[in-house]
Amino acid sequence: MHQLHRKKYVEGTVKEVHDPRFKQLVSNNAKLERLASGCLWAEGPVYRADVDMFIWSDIPNNRMLCWRAGQVSVFRQPSNYTNGHTLDVYGRLVSCEHGGRRVTRTEADGSITVLADTYNGKRLNSPNDVVVKSDGSVWFTDPSYGILSDYEGYQSEMEQPGCFVYRLEPTTGHLQIVADDFVKPNGLAFSVDESRLYIADSGYSHDENAPHHVRWFKVEDDHLSAGGVFADIHPGVPDGLRVDVQDNVWISAADGVHCYSSEGNLLGKILVPEVAANLSFGGRRGNQMFITATTSVYAMLLGVRGAR
Repeated sequence: MHQLHRKKYVEGTVKEVHDPRFKQLVSNNAKLERLASGCLWAEGPVYRADVDMFIWSDIPNNRMLCWRAGQVSVFRQPSNYTNGHTLDVYGRLVSCEHGGRRVTRTEADGSITVLADTYNGKRLNSPNDVVVKSDGSVWFTDPSYGILSDYEGYQSEMEQPGCFVYRLEPTTGHLQIVADDFVKPNGLAFSVDESRLYIADSGYSHDENAPHHVRWFKVEDDHLSAGGVFADIHPGVPDGLRVDVQDNVWISAADGVHCYSSEGNLLGKILVPEVAANLSFGGRRGNQMFITATTSVYAMLLGVRGAR
């Protein structure tokens, strides 16, 4: 564990306004603070309010780190090349593991429960990001990033016929495919009332003819129905995303974090000096945004709180 010696704020312009509404979300006085650096690819941010702790993954270094009261320490190493994290309805940590090709839950005593690692008797690809609905169901994406090479996992052949989005029933453990037409499904988030599910497709990262957009779907109990493209993201690809209490959608991209209204209008951007991988809301009031971006982790206080 080490103490950060001083707050390090990013110099220069840190926001880009595309709609006047963005000025209420990100104050002109808001500062982007670098909390930590030294990662190879920072991902999977999640905030635990019960202990005022921010946790994230450093995937290639096979570790999870945490920030608490100005201190950075190792949360878990090895981490089985974890990527995305979320909390379930009981506040337990739910994680996507590239190395284990599985979704797990960390129990109160620190033990790990496997929630899903196979579908139809075959191993998953490399679960990437995960959200938990208020009914306890676990929804996650399963692209192949973690098995493409040994950099973020273990190079392996795909056993599934594609890269799918899954829903895990909390009581029976039944796993079902809810979307099967993505190239590389990535970050995902529910709208405030859970009537919509937003899912990123970052296929463009490995194929210039593949998508770099976020799609939306109507949530029908245990399945999804027709939606459409919510936003094309450039530069780069959409990766992680979150929703605030006003139903604005915040999406990570190559130049920072893009904010869209629920109608799909670009409101503005938080500009980050590194490629942003993911983001999460947290802090005592829920209005602090944590951003994982390549080698570093950043934070900014906003004028809006994150959704549950």
